[in-house]
Amino acid sequence: MKSLVYFLPATREEGAEILATKAERLYLATGFQERLSHHDFVGLKIHFGEKGNTGHIKPDWLKGIIKQLKEKTGRVFFTDTNTLYVGERSNAVNHLRQAAEHGFSYDRTGLPVIIADGLLGADDVELKVGGRRIKSAKIGAAIVQADALIVLSHFTGHVQTGFGCAIKNLGMGCASRAGKLEQHSEVQPRVNPKYCTMCGLCLTSCPAQAIIQQEKVAKIIEERCIGCGECLVICKVGAIKMRWDEDSRRIQEKMSEYALAVRNYFGPKIVFLNFLLQITRDCDCLARNQRPIVEDIGLLASYDPVALDKASVDLVLKRAQRDVLREGYDLDWSVQLKYGEEIGLGFMSYELKEPGI
Repeated sequence: MKSLVYFLPATREEGAEILATKAERLYLATGFQERLSHHDFVGLKIHFGEKGNTGHIKPDWLKGIIKQLKEKTGRVFFTDTNTLYVGERSNAVNHLRQAAEHGFSYDRTGLPVIIADGLLGADDVELKVGGRRIKSAKIGAAIVQADALIVLSHFTGHVQTGFGCAIKNLGMGCASRAGKLEQHSEVQPRVNPKYCTMCGLCLTSCPAQAIIQQEKVAKIIEERCIGCGECLVICKVGAIKMRWDEDSRRIQEKMSEYALAVRNYFGPKIVFLNFLLQITRDCDCLARNQRPIVEDIGLLASYDPVALDKASVDLVLKRAQRDVLREGYDLDWSVQLKYGEEIGLGFMSYELKEPGI
């Protein structure tokens, strides 16, 4: 079976107004507006970007979609969940402040922001999934309490999953801190003492205080490690690695099962939009500006997150004319797609279509 994926070419150089028009056109093409009721609470699931990050989706790109939603229902809100790692989004107070700094304030968008898993990331609801790795998924309570969900995802590479977009935003992004911990729980990074310069960055960035100095090199205490992967990204000399094949496969499968729990919960009242703009090696959790690994491509939308992500990957690799995702991190990024299809999250076969005017 082929799933329908809508696509519009787009670049940041076109400006926010044109991008907002194109995003609105894609959204309307899906017909999701007709699935909403006037009394529905509608969540816009998004990643607000870590402090200092510039690659995240910009609020001005969403003005057209927001206008359409507000004409349908006044109960629309932006939402995300708190992070495991140390940063500006690990609790709701800092998270809300950071969202506002990146333009997601009520004054600018006309929408409130609700951190779905509460002040400290402990407010969640368990959704049954019955997967091979996950029996029930711990999802941010405010997401579960919504009537409909629009998942807005920025395509990037990723240190643990190869790439992250709709499936990751749904599975990892909707999980409470306990849910994120469950997905990362079996990941065990290792320090190669040959390359470690003992700069101390990993020690100060570890949220579990699982890294110590031992014999002039960093050492990870396995019993304390929560597998969040912060040390993998922060290490500037590449001294910290994960067991790529084993750990990445496990986390991608758990993430796909979490995504399935959320998609099944919402049924027909969930839709996905991917933004293939400022595509970078690492995700928007990095607190810095990153150089793109490929030129801007465009915007995509679908009801099928697997087909949508597969189409997104295909467009990225076609534009780059090589596997830039494996160049970033040498792991099998296709696990989330293949396993997602296996468990019923979606289909890898798709039809790419430009929406009519």
